[in-house]
Amino acid sequence: MKFVYVFLLALFSLSTFAQDFAILPQKKQSEVIDQWLGERLETVLPEMMDRADIDMWLVISREYNEDPVIKTLLPSTWLAARRRTILVMYKPNSGKEVEKLAVARYNVGEHFKKAWDPETQPDQWKRLVELIKERNPKKIGINISDDFGHADGLNHTEYELLLEYLPKSLQKKLTSAEELAVGWLETRTPSEMATYKHIQSLAHDIIQEGLSEKVITPGVTSTTDVVWWYRDRIKELGLETWFHPTVDIQRASNESKEHLRTFDNNPDPEVIMPGDVLHMDFGITYLRLNTDTQELAYVLKPDEKEVPQYLVDALAVGNRLQDILTTNYKTGRTGNEILRAARAQMKAEDINGTIYTHPMGYHGHAAGPTIGMWDNQGDTPGSGDYTLYPNTVYAIELNAEVYLEEWQKPFRVMLEEDAYFDGEEVIYLNGRQKEFLTIPRQESYLKD
Repeated sequence: MKFVYVFLLALFSLSTFAQDFAILPQKKQSEVIDQWLGERLETVLPEMMDRADIDMWLVISREYNEDPVIKTLLPSTWLAARRRTILVMYKPNSGKEVEKLAVARYNVGEHFKKAWDPETQPDQWKRLVELIKERNPKKIGINISDDFGHADGLNHTEYELLLEYLPKSLQKKLTSAEELAVGWLETRTPSEMATYKHIQSLAHDIIQEGLSEKVITPGVTSTTDVVWWYRDRIKELGLETWFHPTVDIQRASNESKEHLRTFDNNPDPEVIMPGDVLHMDFGITYLRLNTDTQELAYVLKPDEKEVPQYLVDALAVGNRLQDILTTNYKTGRTGNEILRAARAQMKAEDINGTIYTHPMGYHGHAAGPTIGMWDNQGDTPGSGDYTLYPNTVYAIELNAEVYLEEWQKPFRVMLEEDAYFDGEEVIYLNGRQKEFLTIPRQESYLKD
């Protein structure tokens, strides 16, 4: 906790950095990432190896064709694997610590010690086999998976070479490390969670700035203008985005058919006008963690000082659907079971909605249980059968379709907010939207 305290002090001391956004300089970011990696290797890794019942884990990658997992094991100053990088993690059943070796030409950061001398043994694969034989593990986990791309990073060439060198007696010990890889990727530490709220607050601040009169002039600014403002602003702040943002419009016009759109059919650019409801979707990457947020804004007409009540009431339906979903988060339930329970309750309350929630963390669409998909509200085989665990983060993503008499057509309340599951309850990282943003701005909209 001492590190967390020092880190938070650093954040506050940098409150004027990056135009009043508390974003750390690159060197400080590097220090934080490496500190977190050390903590994770000491705490998360042994726990996940025990849970998966795997005592040796091999992560193998070549430069620029990296396994998604290896990127989370590399030090902050390694932006890619070097040549062929092989990481070996070994945890004897009687031990509490994990031995961490690098079958590579270099130490891989402070934690993976170089275990190959090309002068002594020129063949990297033979050296790997020597290390495996010396330890004689019961199970050798490799990253192959039918259900999670995140856990399927061992490419065909590396797999074939591994089999070529590994004796038959050791080949029998090979097993999928899917559960181990997903557990490693999805589990968050106290240090990470101490900062995740801050990362989400950055996302909210950028959203609010973009959906405001600072950026939008009704009758002039287009949705595409706002999208590229977000791209520029994210870059200006020294952050990254893991997908291209979207901004779209719902409006009362009968010619506007936005309620019929699907996620694979984005609308054409439109000029923003008074009376429009804006919906935006974007995510940032900071300190190797990601956000994914969708929020709504209303463009006030000249004679309006507040959002029409019928839109306020519609947003409340979306918030209710969020509550229905999150109250069905129970440790040990699968993603499919959570979806079924939530949809049953949704229908009992006569809410017409769609749930497509996903894990968050090292990736935007991260490893963990799938809880519905926008184009499939039934079971998702494989990833939907994965179990919910504590200390995990999710993008609570869904929409509620509400028929508006005033518009004579349906209106979609599309919401997405990141939240933490502590094993007992779902806690939004930085509140959630319960009021529309207004253009021009009228009042604060985020509430717990």
